[in-house]
Amino acid sequence: MSARVNRRCSLRCAACLGLISLLALSGVCTAQQIQVTLDPAQSKIEWTLGATMHTVHGSFKLKSGAVKFDPGSGDASGAIVVDATSGESGNHDRDADMHNKVLESARYSEITFVPRHVVGSLAGQGKSNLQVQGVFKIHGADHDFTLPMTVEKSGDAITAVSSFIVPYQDWGMKNPSKMFLHVESNVNVSVSAVGRVTSN
Repeated sequence: MSARVNRRCSLRCAACLGLISLLALSGVCTAQQIQVTLDPAQSKIEWTLGATMHTVHGSFKLKSGAVKFDPGSGDASGAIVVDATSGESGNHDRDADMHNKVLESARYSEITFVPRHVVGSLAGQGKSNLQVQGVFKIHGADHDFTLPMTVEKSGDAITAVSSFIVPYQDWGMKNPSKMFLHVESNVNVSVSAVGRVTSN
């Protein structure tokens, strides 16, 4: 075989390898961008607050939720927005205190979590445990916060469950305790969010 033929074969092999590498890299880049869009109608946000002689139970409504992240680097963006005005516990006077004295929801109508980084891997199917680091925006202030999440994926459907504590008094909000009714300074929150996953 002549040197010219050898050179042609080498060039063809190099071109094929380059094309294969480019296609593989394109596939990786595509897979790196994952977007989760939450469905407010199927998502639940519940909270409990310890008080004298009993525990108060309540809920909030999810307004919107869209998170995009790169599983390679963990970088994340987007926002999960809760309607602060939707908070209720089933007691008119107690809810009025919550909105007027604690949340001041007429002024701060949204509670938002802005993701910045995801720690952990999202499995193609089944359960994954993730830590989502970001900023919790409430009552006009920003707080660094990490949401622990258990995520279950089935096809393109996803369910994310999280439980965490909001130290509302330490975060500058008023404790609504009264002379004969004392409440704790932390609120326990449980979230069950349903949504869809897409790649782009």
